[in-house]
Amino acid sequence: MKKFLLGTIGLIALGAAPAMAADLAARPYTKAPPIVAAAYDWSGFYVGANGGWGTSRNCWDFAGTTAQPLVSNLGEGCHDASGGTVGGQIGYNWQVGTWVFGVEAQGNWADFKGSNVSLLVVPGTTNDTKIDAFGLFTARVGYAWNNALLYVKGGAAVTSDKYTVYGNRTGAITDTASETRWGGAVGGGLEYGFSPAWTFGVEYDHLFMGSRDITFATTSIDRIKQDVDVVTARINYRWGGPIVARY
Repeated sequence: MKKFLLGTIGLIALGAAPAMAADLAARPYTKAPPIVAAAYDWSGFYVGANGGWGTSRNCWDFAGTTAQPLVSNLGEGCHDASGGTVGGQIGYNWQVGTWVFGVEAQGNWADFKGSNVSLLVVPGTTNDTKIDAFGLFTARVGYAWNNALLYVKGGAAVTSDKYTVYGNRTGAITDTASETRWGGAVGGGLEYGFSPAWTFGVEYDHLFMGSRDITFATTSIDRIKQDVDVVTARINYRWGGPIVARY
């Protein structure tokens, strides 16, 4: 009897197993997690180098001497002082959404030289201008498309100027002067991040250096007006900025 009961229970269990398996729900489909892309972030400190070309427009007006200044200055003419430049920059950026804000200090050696024959006396003299260094202290704001940044900047500028007067008959130096001149600067550029830390860019800057009365060694005075235009290629190394995940 016991064997009969055990056999009956076994048959019932075997018959129920397929029905139970049929009642089990299908295994749910799980969607793969989305791929996380790292968005380029411009935040952080950076340091870099730059090089390029510049030109300075210089107009001289004779204003007399320290003992006998003129009531009205006499124009001596203008010239462009052009040449190469190389230097470096250091700064900091912080990014808010697609906007990038920053501050930067830049210092460059320069070799901008030019001259013109003075219009006052024939054969007279030749006036020569040389800029051998300049600096920029600016704030900037830009708009970023991931690893591309378009920006404008503005702030203070400083130039190191040397002025020389030559006699046209002999070519000998007849007068000299030098100065450190402060003014303003505006500019803009395009920068591209080709790795998480390295960027490359091009930039244009215009320096408004104004007019100054320059006293020469012989006590003669010239009022010299100066503007500077500079185009440079730049490379920067950045650190300290986080990587932002974007889905």
